[in-house]
Amino acid sequence: MKKSAKNFLARRQFLRKAGSYFALAGSTLASSAPMRALAQTTNLRVRSVEAYPIYINERSEGLLESPTFADENDPGRWRFGGPFEQLPSAIITIIKTNEGITGFGMGAGGSAAVEIIDGHLKHFLLDTNPLNVEQLWDQMYTSSVFYGRRGVFAMALSSVDNALWDIAGKYVEKPVHELLGGAERDRIEIYQTNGDFLEAQRSGVKNFKRTTYGGPRTPQTIVDQFIDSVLEARDQLGPDVRIMTDCVSRDGTVEWAIPFCERLREANLYFMEELLSPDDVFGYAELVSRIGGKGDDWTRIACGEHEYTEHGFNVLVGLGSAEILQPDITWCGGTTAGRRISALVEGAGLELIPHRGASSWGFPIALTSASCTMAESFPEGSAILDAMSCHVENGYVIAPSEPGFGHSLTEEMVLDFQLTRRI
Repeated sequence: MKKSAKNFLARRQFLRKAGSYFALAGSTLASSAPMRALAQTTNLRVRSVEAYPIYINERSEGLLESPTFADENDPGRWRFGGPFEQLPSAIITIIKTNEGITGFGMGAGGSAAVEIIDGHLKHFLLDTNPLNVEQLWDQMYTSSVFYGRRGVFAMALSSVDNALWDIAGKYVEKPVHELLGGAERDRIEIYQTNGDFLEAQRSGVKNFKRTTYGGPRTPQTIVDQFIDSVLEARDQLGPDVRIMTDCVSRDGTVEWAIPFCERLREANLYFMEELLSPDDVFGYAELVSRIGGKGDDWTRIACGEHEYTEHGFNVLVGLGSAEILQPDITWCGGTTAGRRISALVEGAGLELIPHRGASSWGFPIALTSASCTMAESFPEGSAILDAMSCHVENGYVIAPSEPGFGHSLTEEMVLDFQLTRRI
């Protein structure tokens, strides 16, 4: 028998075994034992690890140019994020194996994260079995404890981890959500962030979110315009539609947030997101006790988009800092971290709504989490964003049937969108 034929038969036998292994998983709360069992049945090995910072949409243009500020007190200095700004600094890790399977994973952190992957993380991966994905995650995370744990390191780790899960799904010819234990549903209701609400409503969308950059340093005219836009949206959309807000705040304080929230009370918001600096975990707990479920209970307090791993979320849950937790699977440590965060949130009886939950990367966690109620979607997109977004139909995001994350990324597309100093 030729070698190729033997490999094919072995692969068929493995895939039959894989179904029973993953049936043991049961839910996103299952142990990683089935994955370890799978790894022991194959000689799959990592042969190369490459990471690239990418432009992901038109808003990325010009970010590498040197800014000009009026003076040291220019409000723009508080918002400038440089080339490592979250969305424009997205990275894609491409991992290739000895059997021709290629995994793609999105993270963030720009060229700084790429340096971490090239100089550190890839040396954990070369010549290892990529199906040992959770064991590899633990080893990589532990190696960073004295310098990493959060921020750029976690974003780099997210990219690598997602690429490993993509390989695992492609190897057993299953979507990632099935590797996580599957789900009783095949779709989740979306909420649309920004865009034309009335047009989206006509296409079946029932939930909407408005964003601003809010905080004590935000000009009052901008705050007033935002509040007016939210109240107008409530009038236009009607009383039964769920509306949310997001301040994307870097400098918000409780003293600033409370009167801001009071002005929006009549909008009857489902949740209010990122009212404070991500570091102000005690301030978030105070908001929960004053205007959230432990206080007046007229809205829900949401945060966690800029938190990392289950360790960071354990602090938020333990302090009662949020009623809705929002991990971003491309920032928080990847799918491995996401499933652990999901278990933590569900165990606490709280709500999980991943940031960018309708993306290829966020949806498997959203779909398999019993505590997830909605998935975030955006109206605009570029070719590479569209390649990493799940199908939305009549206000619902639909589970992909393709193996891995179900994206349509190619190496050529990643290289075409690679971030360089030339615009």
